[in-house]
Amino acid sequence: MARSIAEHNAPVVVELGPGTGAFTTEIQRQLGGRGHHIAVEVNERFAALLHDRFPDVDVAVDRAEETPNLLAARGLAAADVIVSGLPWAAYPRQTQLEILGSICDSLTAEGTFVTFAYLHAAWAPPARRFRALLEESFGEVIVGRTVWANLPPAFAYTARWVRR
Repeated sequence: MARSIAEHNAPVVVELGPGTGAFTTEIQRQLGGRGHHIAVEVNERFAALLHDRFPDVDVAVDRAEETPNLLAARGLAAADVIVSGLPWAAYPRQTQLEILGSICDSLTAEGTFVTFAYLHAAWAPPARRFRALLEESFGEVIVGRTVWANLPPAFAYTARWVRR
């Protein structure tokens, strides 16, 4: 999930729905003290845990749809990478559209969006709808290998696009 983070410069990474920090640890390792990592968590308890566990992470208690405003409030033009731990298949179409729109509005022209899906749910209508939205929104959507050791098994989507 964190492989798209550049190994040089000072990338801006936004993490949506970090929960208790499963991906946060790896994002911080990849950044190695560089760049700016904003973790956007709507649950105040999880946000407080993240803040205590990861003092170098900029934790924002807010909705993913507010990502463009969160970046602007910090004087950041856009994100280089957005990593999502959000449960896309659980969202209705309108919520998927709103969040994906804010992601598209928040990425640099060379930016990358990474999210995951559970293998067992990948063929359910909401998951298929989300994949179609990804493909409509981005020029390239790469489906990663299945991680069988994850319970339940999951895979990542890596999406890139050319700014419209």
